[in-house]
Amino acid sequence: MPLTKSLLRYPGGKSQLTKFVKHLLDINKINGTYIEPFAGGFGLALNLLFDGSVKNVVLNDLDPSIYSLWFNILYNVDELIYKINTAEISIKEWHHQRNIHSNVKDDPLSIDNAYSTLFLNRTNVSGIITGGPIGGINQQGKYKLDCRFKKNVLVHKAREINKRKESIYLNNLDANEFITEKLADYDPNETFIFYDPPYFKQGKNLYMSFVKNKDHQYLANNIISKSEFNWITTYDIQNDIYQFYKERSQSYTYSLNYSANIKRKAKEYLFANFKTKVESFDKVKLEKINK
Repeated sequence: MPLTKSLLRYPGGKSQLTKFVKHLLDINKINGTYIEPFAGGFGLALNLLFDGSVKNVVLNDLDPSIYSLWFNILYNVDELIYKINTAEISIKEWHHQRNIHSNVKDDPLSIDNAYSTLFLNRTNVSGIITGGPIGGINQQGKYKLDCRFKKNVLVHKAREINKRKESIYLNNLDANEFITEKLADYDPNETFIFYDPPYFKQGKNLYMSFVKNKDHQYLANNIISKSEFNWITTYDIQNDIYQFYKERSQSYTYSLNYSANIKRKAKEYLFANFKTKVESFDKVKLEKINK
């Protein structure tokens, strides 16, 4: 996975689009607020905040486990760091943390939820919280359970994010609620939104919280309705998704490298409203869809 400022390893994470999104911010003359209504690992947003491309970033994630980690990074970092520094990385502890997570995963503020989420994310294959441990239960694989749990690195990342907490706005809302109610708080001319919903086809296999197929069109209608904002939306290639956006947005495909379970280069859709200037940049080559 690409290097990121985030503590989370996230399947489908878009950190590798940082240079491309920075270019979009430049050509659309936006340096105020960057928003991710499906934040997840939030790596791209942190990259933009850390290098000064934007003044503020807005994180929204409905999943209480993901939210709990971000909440504790911002407002309870010392206790989280203590847990990281004293962590036992073993299969016995993996079972223990999985059991804890099963019992507290609906508590969005819990330090136990935050730490178990981080532990499982860093010790499971591809960071999939519901997946199996790196190296297998018997630890006979090429890589072992602790290979992604570098305590000093995680502590450093937590501290650096916490230092910037005054510029990070945290939300735990359904994305549709966030779009229809919270976006009114932001100036459309100083705001850029990157919608990265869970995959249409594989979301239920990769994420704790995912959008059900029947809700994707409702989400698309809400996204498209906010035409006063600059936004882009990425999706896996599924014809149903294209039908939702094709006549009401700019439509492109592009390729991206992924490593959730199997390393692969995936082609995806990228949609943008008509207000937003988009063009190929760096390793992201956009191909206009003409159907």
